[in-house]
Amino acid sequence: MAGSDYRNSLNNKADFKVGVDNVIFSVDTQQNRLLVLLVMRQKEPFINYWSLPGTLVIKGESLEAAACRILAEKIRVKNLYLEQLYTFGSPGRDPRESSYNCRYLSVSYFALVRFEEAELIANEVTSISWYPVEQIPQLAFDHQKIIEYGYSRLRNKLEYSPVAFDVLPEEFTLGELYQLYTTI
Repeated sequence: MAGSDYRNSLNNKADFKVGVDNVIFSVDTQQNRLLVLLVMRQKEPFINYWSLPGTLVIKGESLEAAACRILAEKIRVKNLYLEQLYTFGSPGRDPRESSYNCRYLSVSYFALVRFEEAELIANEVTSISWYPVEQIPQLAFDHQKIIEYGYSRLRNKLEYSPVAFDVLPEEFTLGELYQLYTTI
């Protein structure tokens, strides 16, 4: 690369904001359905659209700490499985990019929690709800894509790891284990 080309590429480098979006899955064994936790956005962009629970990473905070902070703000649960999923960073994934002259990256995590133990934390301004994976409304940003990726990873993970044991009760029947697997 010639010197002037290199200097021009440095002038065009992107500034980034890094966020964390959590795909929180739960299995409702009573109704045999896989659920995902969504929150209603209270500000632009995408005001009054459902989205994944997410936040920008605070200075000095690790990505995993940000994911755990979001979990703690939205749900109380004893047993959960949490894993980093993927980094989504396509240009234009967030409409604020052109206004703020920066790119928004989303480091996504997926979690699996027991529906019976999960207590949602709602406040006076935030709507929060479980949605069946087959009945997800139109979502903000690229969150539908993130959910699809997380769902695919969860199904694949069940084939080669004991992830289900992280969310089943200490004592469970083979029927309960089978129901969890078939529901997912």
